[in-house]
Amino acid sequence: MNYFLTPKRLEELKQELELLKKDKRLEIADKLRRVKELGDLSENSEYLETKEEQGRLERRIAELEAIVKNASIIEGKTSTSEVGIGSTVEVLRDSKSLKFVIVGSNEARPEEGFISNESPLGRELIGRKVGDTVVIEAPGGRVEYKITKLS
Repeated sequence: MNYFLTPKRLEELKQELELLKKDKRLEIADKLRRVKELGDLSENSEYLETKEEQGRLERRIAELEAIVKNASIIEGKTSTSEVGIGSTVEVLRDSKSLKFVIVGSNEARPEEGFISNESPLGRELIGRKVGDTVVIEAPGGRVEYKITKLS
């Protein structure tokens, strides 16, 4: 699986991975050592909670390693003929102008206008051109978006 990331986001994820592998792993190992000293592990809720925390940490580390290994870097989209990952798209919806940037799912922040290429709207916009209209089936009904500008 490819993960589409900007160079900035890839660097942020690498930094998080490094922090988790070094500092956080050591922190949890130290905590496990301390709670083991409290005695019977079968009835030690702190030990069980720490083991669960360790499991969550290891899952996150594995997830980040997969993302970093399979990252596809998004440079600013240079083609303005067709929507792709990295494109900035202006659309009209109900006479209201909206602006979106198509990004990978790890960078999506819809409230800020960054939509995933895997979202219903992102999937429909990919490959389209200025003047095209896409229709999305939303819980409230059909919503039409007309592409007015692409950069």
